[in-house]
Amino acid sequence: EVHLAESGGGLVQPGGSLRLSCAASGFIFDRAAMTWGRQAPGKELEWLMLIDSRGNPTYYTDSVKGRFTASRDNAKNTLYLQLNNLKIEDTAMYYCMRNGIRGQGTQVTVST
Repeated sequence: EVHLAESGGGLVQPGGSLRLSCAASGFIFDRAAMTWGRQAPGKELEWLMLIDSRGNPTYYTDSVKGRFTASRDNAKNTLYLQLNNLKIEDTAMYYCMRNGIRGQGTQVTVST
């Protein structure tokens, strides 16, 4: 059974940084492409980027290029998302996903 568990969210001021983690289990992680997405209240899920099995990203959203960086540690079955220079509009629940399955999410709130 695929299990994904996101963590690392929190409350941060504009311009701040956070590092999100996603612990994965139930599948062969080092062969899996993974995706980060986010969902703000009242809005649809927004796909941010795909990370292939080697850690190479494909960005789906221009607004996070240069600010968000994804990485992975295949030995730890863990995916990461470094969020830098956060903006108020980045406030959302952040999810890691695999074949349409996502975890419970981790909340990122950017506020003064």
